[in-house]
Amino acid sequence: MKQKKAIVVGAGLGGMSAAIRLTADGYQVKLIEKNSNLGGKLNRREGKGFTFDTGPSILTMPWVLEQLFESVHRRLEDYITVERVEPQWRTFFEDGTQLDVTSDLPNMLEEMAKVTDKPNRKFTDFLSYSQEMYELCMKSFYKYSIQDLKDLKSHHKLKELFQMDPMSTVARSTHKHFDNKYLEQLFNFFVMYVGSNPYSSPAILNQLVYVQLGLGIHYVKGGMYQIAEAMGRLMEELRVDVQLNTPVQQLVVEGDRVVGVETEDGTVHEADVVVSNLEVIPAYRRLAPNSSKVKKETKSLEKKFDPTVSGLVLLLGTDKKFENLKHHNFFFSEDPEKEFKQIFDQGKPADDPTIYIGISSRSDDSQAPAGKDNLFVLTHVPPLANKKRKPIDWDQYREKVLDKLERMGMTGLRDSIEFEYRFTPEDLESLYGPNGGSIYGIAADRKNNGGFKIPSKSQVYEGLYFVGGSTHPGGGVPMVTLSGQLTADLIKEKESPKVKQA
Repeated sequence: MKQKKAIVVGAGLGGMSAAIRLTADGYQVKLIEKNSNLGGKLNRREGKGFTFDTGPSILTMPWVLEQLFESVHRRLEDYITVERVEPQWRTFFEDGTQLDVTSDLPNMLEEMAKVTDKPNRKFTDFLSYSQEMYELCMKSFYKYSIQDLKDLKSHHKLKELFQMDPMSTVARSTHKHFDNKYLEQLFNFFVMYVGSNPYSSPAILNQLVYVQLGLGIHYVKGGMYQIAEAMGRLMEELRVDVQLNTPVQQLVVEGDRVVGVETEDGTVHEADVVVSNLEVIPAYRRLAPNSSKVKKETKSLEKKFDPTVSGLVLLLGTDKKFENLKHHNFFFSEDPEKEFKQIFDQGKPADDPTIYIGISSRSDDSQAPAGKDNLFVLTHVPPLANKKRKPIDWDQYREKVLDKLERMGMTGLRDSIEFEYRFTPEDLESLYGPNGGSIYGIAADRKNNGGFKIPSKSQVYEGLYFVGGSTHPGGGVPMVTLSGQLTADLIKEKESPKVKQA
């Protein structure tokens, strides 16, 4: 039998994961990437002795990576070293309150006691609630490529569907459990792992609290980019044909089926299936034929699926250490409801944003010169509008970010900067093609889409599939990596020859 061919467009984690799994399923795989290196938004930048991961800085659910490597008879630990990070976060509030988040239950209760009386019952109830959500998702969301509520119902009893707290949002649920402004703001922010608004995203996403506190958060020794390098090494061993610096111009279509891609140099690459790691909506806009059915599908998706937040990223190498900071730090806004309303409803950067700072040199001395810090500073901002974009003065917003950090304890930050590099939403869109410069793909919204993502199988063309943050199960390192595996499962189900019963 002739070996089937698969083409994967884009070498983000979702694309590489799909490529690896498709080889395990017997496909001859070609991976085509427009940039000069693997990893997509998971990337690396260096300068003046500082090393920065330019994208994801926190690893959760490492079992997803282990599962991927096991699928091709490899062990993850032979490729990368994964280490737990404790405390997980250090959080700062405008009134001077400081809380450390830890998976050590007694210590976590001590931290919570700084802001609430008798935290034991409240916290254990909430953690049990979050764990139950996670375990329900292990039966469906993390096991199959789920398209919609009908799909979900096929994997759960009615009782289990109600246990998912479908009538609540993340914020409503945390308020019910805590009724405490500090703890609500803290736990609501976990949903930013997938770039969504806690005031409108479904309560099922409160499982992310258990994902972090129950399963732990992790760092990859040598930097998070080691994940991309490990997948690259694995693809080389599996003889995946990786072509870098090769932009794809368009899909090649015959009738209602995609049969390959054409690259910008005019080369046509034929395939039985094509997997796009470029987000679904941009893929239809930029790669698909300009037909009425493509326009109709794109318009329909745009109504239902909004992009997640984008970000202003500052990579700062400083000539001193900020000793009060840990590996992961959050400087919270004074008014979180106003912050999320401005970003998600008004479509403008928040007047008082929450700021994340990752300092990988806290866990890995190789990432910065002795006595210095490598600060990855991320401030979430709205995605770029698709029409009538108003330019934003990112220089001015940088000053707002630095003002806040210096005000909240990082005295002398500006004067300490000896290396700086910046990514804006425009940069993210140009480099990686996400809708509006989105970081995490599609925003989960209880009313608009029920928390579901765009189907991984194209609704327009046969033979076309999608992976990455805009598809199930969503954004973030484990989710996009899992999307590649689940989409490969879907391809195996849909594209394998049907055996007729005698």
